[in-house]
Amino acid sequence: MVCKKILLDEKDIPKKWYNLAADLPTPLLPALGPDGSPLEPKMLEKVFPKNLIEQEMSTKRWIDIPEEILEILYRWRPAPLRRAVYLEQHLKTPARIYYKDESVSPAGSHKPNTAVAQAWYNKKFGIKKLTTETGAGQWGCALAFACNLIGLECKVYMVRISFDQKPLRKIMMQVWNAKCVASPSNETNAGREILSKMPDTPGSLGIAISEAIEEAVADKSGATRYSLGSVLNHVLLHQTIIGLEAKKQLAMVGVKKPDVIIGCVGGGSNFAGLAFPFLYDKIHGAKIKIIPVEPTACPTLTRGPFAYDFGDTAGMTPLLPMFTLGHGFIPEPIHAGGLRYHGMAPLVSQAIMDGLVEPRAYDQLKCYASAMLWLKTEGTLPAPETTHAIACAIDEALKAKKEGKKKVILFNYSGHGLMDLAGYAKFLSGGLSDYYLPEEDLKKSLEAIKNFPKPAKFKRG
Repeated sequence: MVCKKILLDEKDIPKKWYNLAADLPTPLLPALGPDGSPLEPKMLEKVFPKNLIEQEMSTKRWIDIPEEILEILYRWRPAPLRRAVYLEQHLKTPARIYYKDESVSPAGSHKPNTAVAQAWYNKKFGIKKLTTETGAGQWGCALAFACNLIGLECKVYMVRISFDQKPLRKIMMQVWNAKCVASPSNETNAGREILSKMPDTPGSLGIAISEAIEEAVADKSGATRYSLGSVLNHVLLHQTIIGLEAKKQLAMVGVKKPDVIIGCVGGGSNFAGLAFPFLYDKIHGAKIKIIPVEPTACPTLTRGPFAYDFGDTAGMTPLLPMFTLGHGFIPEPIHAGGLRYHGMAPLVSQAIMDGLVEPRAYDQLKCYASAMLWLKTEGTLPAPETTHAIACAIDEALKAKKEGKKKVILFNYSGHGLMDLAGYAKFLSGGLSDYYLPEEDLKKSLEAIKNFPKPAKFKRG
């Protein structure tokens, strides 16, 4: 009988996070302050607590996970590694397809892995309230869950199109005692300014980040901080528990290393969480194809330049070295709301520049069609973001079939789609369409960064 679920004992949960910054062939370029000089840690203290700033700046390879955080993670971790046997049979592929099932968390995605850690570190530092943004709502739900459990107030600015498309996620945040408002809103200067110029805007993660940061830094009591669900180093660090667990689980079924690793990417957190521990092996000689998959409607990695840019629309963040579509970019309202971000995590971006990962972009309809095949074979309902990873896994399995190779494919099942049925309803009724970003729109969006500092030039790959 083929083993379909590979489970770790609780005693085998990873006790340390892995920090890719320690091993990148090219050291990570610094974030820049308002004057263009490298960012000093103290510049971040109004936004983040010092204990998280230390993690953000760290180049230590391993960082201990506090026992109190592990005690919370035990509610759903270690998460299962599953084998997609029924999909394999349908495709008639010699490949073995494994997926890390992050949908088992209380919020239904990978996001609580860092939400719990961030809430805990803020609480320990004496913070009373966290503000944040959310796209599809997965991150907002995760932080609401973590704050409710740990004892912090939580305020979430949710991208307007997702606020309208996904009302049940707003309710999930509310039952965990968080306040959720549509962004752009009238509650911040940044929101009011954008609404005055674009009253019908669908919003963007960049706008929502601006609002959340503004509220945090405006609290003169110092009791509020901002929390980010992706992009930054410490966020990706917390997610590496995914890949570290997967390594142990693959070893249990005799797999020393996968041939292909896949994750969908918006800001980069779930992809990094799975891939970074394996990037360590690749840097040290292992032959592994590592693929981040994004939507063609928001092609940050596949069409954007590697440049310095703001992480938010209003320019309140430091300048980050990353692949970007321009901080003013407003993506089309595709249903994969978590992948509608203009920039990419600096660590992921640097891994691409070093030739360690190979990004791809997929159309919305292809991803939903892949989800329907998944539903027919494996039976579970994936989040629209996750369907990008599934589509790529299917392509790689069919490639292995064509080549006659017994490859091992691993992807991150980053969340369930039980709150995303409106998108499935539109797909089934023929109401969804693909969108390809016109080159002239991309060029126009990038105009805003043409005079920004340029990253040091080096050959990609």
